[in-house]
Amino acid sequence: MRCDYCYNKDIVFAKNGAYSLNDALAFLQTRQSLLDGVVLSGGEASLQELIPFCKSIKKLGFSIKLDTNGTNPQLIKQLIALELLDYIALDYKAPKEKFQAITHSRNYDAFGETLTFLIEADFDFEVRTTLHADLLNEHDINAIIRDLEQKSYNKTYYIQEFRVTDENISNLKKPKNSFDKSCLLDGIEIVWR
Repeated sequence: MRCDYCYNKDIVFAKNGAYSLNDALAFLQTRQSLLDGVVLSGGEASLQELIPFCKSIKKLGFSIKLDTNGTNPQLIKQLIALELLDYIALDYKAPKEKFQAITHSRNYDAFGETLTFLIEADFDFEVRTTLHADLLNEHDINAIIRDLEQKSYNKTYYIQEFRVTDENISNLKKPKNSFDKSCLLDGIEIVWR
């Protein structure tokens, strides 16, 4: 994906030096008594060989949270079946009608498969959306809320307000459009971040 608001463009486009999985594990060994958990993020962490990496992290005694766009449902299912994840933050990028325009990807169905699986598996996870009011409006967020309700999502839905940085992929600035929170449906709990 190449989400316009992504703030990790150096990672997505691999402009910085890369660390190997062995480098990361060596670093984590030095933090065994200092940290409780590890967050696997990105870009998209599920593009990596996560099963052996997560097994190694678990051997070090850490809990693991995965931040994901959900487009690799088979790997996510395997990681959960192997009890290698403790929590997932699933990014609901946009409703189906705007998904490709926002993400520059056609992987909405794979995301939907992951969302449905996590709900049915009763796994500990959250759904979150980054909101830039020039990209998503109240109608779009309500479409996401309706979809979550239809799929029986009964956890908190987190909406993260876009933060202006020099690091987002499309050099987005502060939204010109306003967003009226009072127009949102109230079927599920929403927390603003």
